[in-house]
Amino acid sequence: MFGMTVPQMAILNGAILSAWGIIAYFIQSADPPSFTALIPAFFGLPMLLLGVASKSNPTNRHHYMHASMVLALVMALGGARVIVDFSGMSLLAIVSHLLLLLVGISFMIVGMRSFKHARLERESSVVE
Repeated sequence: MFGMTVPQMAILNGAILSAWGIIAYFIQSADPPSFTALIPAFFGLPMLLLGVASKSNPTNRHHYMHASMVLALVMALGGARVIVDFSGMSLLAIVSHLLLLLVGISFMIVGMRSFKHARLERESSVVE
């Protein structure tokens, strides 16, 4: 997708979420800063590490990518809270939830398309 492999997308998404979590922690207006602003980074760092592990260990790539898909599902479910009820949430929290939702859903779509492509490749090689 966009000339990137799924592991590269995992690295990019993980880096974006990690960076946003750190930025959100430091720009929030709460005194003392709320630890929950780092939640996007808590999802981003494992996504980034799974992408790096997948690139460095191609033999187990499918295991790492399946784990990152589960992580993306949890991200999407957690971010979906903003759709149900965003009253009382700060703009920073709304942006964080929307980012988790967007990254989670988009990564799941890319991952499912990749899994389907891999299955079709595997099936076509068995037939020949």
